Amino acid sequence: MGQQITMNMQIIQLLALAGIAIYLILKLRGVLGTRDGHEGPRPNIAAHADDRPKLEVIDGGPDQDITDHVAEDSDAARALLGMKHAEPSFSVTEFLYGSKSAYEMILMAFENGDLGSVKAFLNQDVYDAFASVVEARKAQGLSIEAEFIGVRDTGLMGATFDPKTNAAEIDVRFICELTSVVRNSDGDIIEGNETEVKRQRDVWTFGRTMGADDPNWQLIATGE
Repeated sequence: MGQQITMNMQIIQLLALAGIAIYLILKLRGVLGTRDGHEGPRPNIAAHADDRPKLEVIDGGPDQDITDHVAEDSDAARALLGMKHAEPSFSVTEFLYGSKSAYEMILMAFENGDLGSVKAFLNQDVYDAFASVVEARKAQGLSIEAEFIGVRDTGLMGATFDPKTNAAEIDVRFICELTSVVRNSDGDIIEGNETEVKRQRDVWTFGRTMGADDPNWQLIATGE
């Protein structure tokens, strides 16, 4: 009887872990860049030109999961193909879909000063930068009230992949709409308008080691 209970508990734990992994993949298959801009050219850490694989042919044509988002002959396309070779279950389309949820989750955690809820999805540099802003707001007695309306546009801006380490990075552009106001310690609005809808543009860079047991992408850079 005791052995059966132990086995049942192990099964429940495995199912719970599987459910968490699926949730995190959907929530965070990609993570941060900068607002309204691009970080500029980054060194290409993919294979050299002579060693670059051509896009796989699927049903007589290139992999549309890649070419739907980047040009077929681009460095980004070759990097994404390298990611798929390292982790065949990887889907660019699913990654971008999940990145929208990750964007909302992280952005609102930052606005609300609740970084603890998303710390696992931020690399140390990004977390430290966000935390310093949050602490500065608190020190000044300021608070932000924000309402996320939605992501209006998402685009894959670039990608790099190192086949030696399986390190992957993907830049994603987000255009969202939200309302936000800044209040002082007395509760008075000192910036923003509660009814004014703002459009915000961010480019976030997400990083992950392809093929790793940890399915989470982390936000590794932000920019405009």
